[in-house]
Amino acid sequence: GALFHLGGHSLCGAIGVTEACGAGAEMSDIQLGLIGAGRWGRVYMNALDHMADVALSALASSNPQSHDLVGEDVALHEDWQDLLTAGGMDGVIVATPPASHAGIVCVALEAGVPVLVEKPLTLDVDEAKALCDLAEHKDCLVMVDHIHLFSPAFRALKSEAAKLGPVRHMESEAGNHGPFRKATPILWDWGAHDISMCLDLMGDTPSEISARRQELRKTGEGSGAVFDLRLGFGDGDTDVVTAGIRIGNMLPRKRRRFCAAFDDGILVYDDLAADKLSFVPISASPEAEIRAISVAPAPPLTCAIQAFADAIAADSVCHDSLRMGVDVVETLARCEAALEGHGGTEK
Repeated sequence: GALFHLGGHSLCGAIGVTEACGAGAEMSDIQLGLIGAGRWGRVYMNALDHMADVALSALASSNPQSHDLVGEDVALHEDWQDLLTAGGMDGVIVATPPASHAGIVCVALEAGVPVLVEKPLTLDVDEAKALCDLAEHKDCLVMVDHIHLFSPAFRALKSEAAKLGPVRHMESEAGNHGPFRKATPILWDWGAHDISMCLDLMGDTPSEISARRQELRKTGEGSGAVFDLRLGFGDGDTDVVTAGIRIGNMLPRKRRRFCAAFDDGILVYDDLAADKLSFVPISASPEAEIRAISVAPAPPLTCAIQAFADAIAADSVCHDSLRMGVDVVETLARCEAALEGHGGTEK
C-alpha cells in the first residue's frame, strides 16, 4: 500500500492496508456496529449490504423508523452507549454530527472497541488531540473516514505523483448548491476533504494559510457560503508549494476536482468524470494529448470500510489515520482563525 510520512509517521494500516478494496486479508465476517442512521449513516448501511466479508450487526439510532432500515439480525439500540455496552462487535462506525464524535469515540476507546469515525474528527483541536492521546494510551485503533484518501483514483494519483517529481502547485474545487447542514459548519463540512488530500500528497502540514469568504448569505434552507483557502507548504529553505482551494454549498452545480501540477504536466482527479484520473501534459507540441489513467471502480466508502475491517483482522493499532484527522482539524481551525483575522492570514 501507499506510504507517506506526516510528522514522522508512516501511513500504514489506515489507508494502505489493501491495494484494491475487496482484496483484503482472509477472514470470517467482521461484525461492525453503526452509530447514527442519518443520511450518511444510511449510505454506510447500503455499502455494508454489498460487502462480502463485513457485516452490520448492531445499530444505534434514536429514529423510531430505524427498524425499517435493517434486517432482523441487526440489534437495535436507541442509545449509542447501550450499543457499546452490549459488545459482540469487532468495531464500530460513528456517523453522527461531529460535535458528538469526541464523546462517543472516547467511550468506545475505554471499552477497547476499534472505531471508524466520520470526518471531521472533531470541531475542536484540544478534543482531537485528547482522542489521539487516549487511543495511543489504550493501544486501540481509530480511523477517520477522509473518504477521498481511500478513493482508488486519488491513490492512483499519489502513485503517479511519485513518478513525476516534486509537486509544484495544487488546486481543488468542491461543493454544490447545498446541503445546508445545521450541525456542521460549512468550512469544516467541505474543507476536511480538500485539506486532507493536500496534507496527504505533501506529507506535511501547511506553514502558511490565508482564507476569505467569497460569499455568505442566508437561504430558505439554511446558511450558504463559498470559501477561498490558500495553503503554503515549505519554509524559507525550500520553494513554497501552494494550494488553492475553493469550497462551499453555494456553487451552481456539484464539483469535486483536485489537481496537482508537476514540471511536465498536471494530474487531475475528478470524482464526477467518467475518467476519474487523467494526466494533462504541459507541452507546446500539438501532438501532446490528455491521457486517461485507469483506476479500480470500487466506491471509496467501500474501500474505507474494507481498510477498517482489514486493520481489525490484522490487530492493527496504527494511529496514522487518526493523526491525519488531528492535523486536518488543526488546519481547519487555522483557516477559521485566518477568516476571523483582519488580514485573512495565519502562520
